[in-house]
Amino acid sequence: MAGLCRQAACALQAPLTATTPKALLSRGQPCCSTLLTSRRNKSDLTAYKRGRGGRSSFSGIVATVFGASGFLGRYVVNQLGKIGAQVVIPYRCPEYDVDHLKLMGDLGQILFTPFYLRDEASIRKAMKYSNVVINLVGREWETKNFTFDDVHVAGAELIARVAAEQRVEKLIHLSAINASDPQYTLWNKASQFTVSKGKGEQAVRDHFPEAVIMRPSDMWGDEDRYLNYYASHYRRHFNSFPLWQKGENTIKQPVDEASSDILTGCPTLEDLGVKPAPLEPAARYLLKVHRDSPEYEDS
Repeated sequence: MAGLCRQAACALQAPLTATTPKALLSRGQPCCSTLLTSRRNKSDLTAYKRGRGGRSSFSGIVATVFGASGFLGRYVVNQLGKIGAQVVIPYRCPEYDVDHLKLMGDLGQILFTPFYLRDEASIRKAMKYSNVVINLVGREWETKNFTFDDVHVAGAELIARVAAEQRVEKLIHLSAINASDPQYTLWNKASQFTVSKGKGEQAVRDHFPEAVIMRPSDMWGDEDRYLNYYASHYRRHFNSFPLWQKGENTIKQPVDEASSDILTGCPTLEDLGVKPAPLEPAARYLLKVHRDSPEYEDS
C-alpha cells in the first residue's frame, strides 16, 4: 500500500515542463495571480518550484486526484502533501466525508470541488489548472446508477479525453490485476470487473497514449476490503471461517510494499506482493489477532 503511494509520488516528481522565462518575473509584466487565473499553457508559473522542499514548499505539481475519498486515495493525497504538491480533490459525497483530507497538506494546498462522473463541465473545471491527473475511481460491485462500464470505461474515457484536451502533462490511471479482453469459454464466463477494467485501459490509451497505467493486486491496510473482509463479524458470527479447501490452494499476493522505482514513459505497471502465499496462514493470523481460535488462547 505504501509502495503504491510512493510510486505515484515518484512518478509526479519526474521533471515536469518548467520553462518560465525570467521576463515574466520582471517589473511591468503580469503578476502570478494574473497568469494563474487566465487560461494557461502547461509551462507557466504553476510548474515553478518554490521553497526548500517538503510539506511547506511547492513542488511545482498541481494534481487532481479523482477518487481521493476511497481506500487508496487518502494515502495518495497524503504522499502528495508531503512532497509539497497542491492537490485538487473532486468529490461527489457529502463534504464532511472528505474533511479529513484537508490536514494532509499545508494551509491552502488541499482544494475541493464537487463533480459528477457523467458531467464533463465539472471534470474539466477540476483539472483546469492541473499539470497532473490521477484517476483512482473504481467500483467492486455494480449499482442501479453505475455499472462497471459506466465507472471503469465511460468515466475513465471521459477523464482521459478531458485531460488530453486540457494538455495535462501526466495522467496516472489505476486499473486492476488481470485486466484484459474477455476470455469466454464454454463453461465459464469472464469476470465483468476485469473485462471492464481492460476496456477502460484501452479507452484511456486511445485518448492519452502516454498515460501511466497501474495494475495493483489485492491491497491491504487500515479500513481495507481485504483483511476486513475475512475478519468481519458476519464471517465469524457462528465461530466459522468458510474458506474453499481451507484456503490451502488459494494463492494470494497482496500489495503492501512495492518498488518505488517508476518509469516516466508510458508503461503498464503490474504491482504484486513480493511473495505469493496461500490464504490459510493469513486466515490463522486473523484468528490469532481476534483470539477466536483455542490454540491462541494462551499466546
